[in-house]
Parts: sequence; C-alpha cells; structure tokens
Amino acid sequence: MTAVATPEPKFNAVGLEKSDYKGLTSTLCPGCGHDSISTRIIDAAYQLSIKPHEVIKLSGIGCSSKSPAYFLNGAHGINTVHGRMPSVATGAMLANRHQLAIGVSGDGDTGSIGMGQFKHIVRRNVPMVYIIENNGVYGLTKGQFSATADEGQSLKYAGTNELPPLDLCAEAIIAGAGFVARSFAGDAKQVSELLKAAMSFKGIAVLDIISPCVTFNNDDKSTKSYSYGKEHEVPIHDITFVPEYNEISIDYDPGEVVSVKLHDGPAVQLRKLSKDHNPTDKMSALQLLEDAKRSGELVTGIVYINESRETIVDTEDVHEIALAHLPESLLRPSRESLEDVMKDFV
Repeated sequence: MTAVATPEPKFNAVGLEKSDYKGLTSTLCPGCGHDSISTRIIDAAYQLSIKPHEVIKLSGIGCSSKSPAYFLNGAHGINTVHGRMPSVATGAMLANRHQLAIGVSGDGDTGSIGMGQFKHIVRRNVPMVYIIENNGVYGLTKGQFSATADEGQSLKYAGTNELPPLDLCAEAIIAGAGFVARSFAGDAKQVSELLKAAMSFKGIAVLDIISPCVTFNNDDKSTKSYSYGKEHEVPIHDITFVPEYNEISIDYDPGEVVSVKLHDGPAVQLRKLSKDHNPTDKMSALQLLEDAKRSGELVTGIVYINESRETIVDTEDVHEIALAHLPESLLRPSRESLEDVMKDFV
C-alpha cells in the first residue's frame, strides 16, 4: 500500500496562509543561498503560527542584509549601519521585550566590521535569532575576502587569502551564546528545523548558515561553495522540532538520542549518528568545531545549547510591560517622589 503524504493545511493556527509570510521579490543573483534561507524563514514562521506584526527584522549592510525585505512583509524592520545591527537589536528588545527579533547578517557584517558588536550582543544574551549568511566574500562589493574565507584560497580578482578563517560558531560559544548551530543553505529540511528551534529559544540563538555566493565564491575548492557543502556536509544528528502542545520525553542513552527541552516548552530532539556529541558540553562543542576544521568537514546541526543563562531583559529587570507601551503614569514620577529623592542629596 502506497503511503499518501498529508497536505499542508492552507491556514495555520492564527488564520494566516503561507503567502502572508512572504516579502518582496528578491533582487539577489539567481541561485543565491540567501534566497533559500529566506524561504526557510517563511516556512518556519508559518508553521509556528507566528504573527508577522509581532516580529522585528534587523540587518546591517551587504547582500545578506537585503534578505529581510524578502520575508514577512507584515513585520517591523530596519536596515542599520554596516556591522551595527547588534546595538539596534539590543535597544529594540529592551524597548519591547515581547517582539520576536530576527537579525540577518553576513560573514563580513558580523566577522569583520561588526565583530565587536557581535561579541557583546552574545555576551549580553539579547533574546533574538541571529542568522549569519556565510559565503566567505563581500559579494555586494565584488568579491573581496571576508574574515571567514579559507586560508590559501585564490579568487580571480581578490588574489590569494593568506589569513586563517574565523569560526563564528566558536566565537559565539566562547562569548556565552546559549544556542549555537551551523547548517548549509542547500539542506532545506535541516535549516527549517533549526530555525523553528531558534525562534522558540529564550536567549540569543546564533545560526551560522553556509550560503554559497554563486557569482564570486563558488569554486569547488572553497568550503563556502555549493558543491563543497553538498560533498562534505556531515550532519551531527537528525533534528526534529517538537512543538509544545505535542512534547515528547525521551530517556537519553549514550550513543543514541539526547532531547534538549527549550525554555518555553518546545524541544529539539537530537538523534546521535556516528559522533557521540553532547550539545550541552561547551568544551565538547569547541572540540567538535576544531576537529571538523582540521579534517575539512562541514558539521551541521546544533553545536551547543545552554538553557541556564538569563537574558538581558532579566538581568536589567526590564518591566513586564514593554517599555514602548508603558503609560505616562509609570514613566513620569510625581512631584512627591522627586522631592523624596532630592532629600538624599541635602
């Protein structure tokens, strides 16, 4: 008997169609991995029944930072200055803690001019999904090497890169990120599942997605190319996102399955394959990344997860009512309260 696939419902739990999550027509090069990621964001938001007006889209400058125009037309959005998206995201989430922030950056926007801001937004644990569309080049300015370019790589117009690449997943783990994952734009299922998990995580969720630049960096020898990614991708586990209303508890046996419960109920089920990787062990995560770099493998999946850190809205005691919605009565102190304060300075 042939199994028949169940068709996806036309409307989700908030009464929206998938078309309600789309954006403008992309102006990126045909075949760009960034467009695939935008499609996966649309899928994830639709499946999780996220209300677009409760989302804020943020980006810096670069090909990747054009991406927010191509998904969730009904969301709030802002393009910031090159490398400065983290500061604006921090302010936005302190002003309205109840928005879902989705930031899209690039390897140059994050790993070069924005590295200082990236490290500090991770350190502060600003609640947001931070997506790095990583292709190893500055595509918008005609293909110069970025900080994640392979050492020894040669490009027609840029020459040979003599510097070692930065590993942005390792940088995120060291800075204190509680959710760090890597994927490949050509692996639609995995990207979609990781995005759904990241959108349900309480703190900052960093996704480094290798997204081939078909114009300036698609040489077969480049670890950021489509062909290299397809040939060398090594999933560290099979991922299935389990919504809160259908949570599954699974006892973990070494070498089989570890299920990590996220803050607000949902869980990510990690099915162990050949690697006995524990994503809750920071040193194991860093070792996994280093081993993969030495062997030339592209490990994908959730590299590290930590549920215990408080977010910046918790550590700063941000009012439960979004600052953007606080009434004047709570924002403006009375004359009596000001007089009480001034007594301390007499």
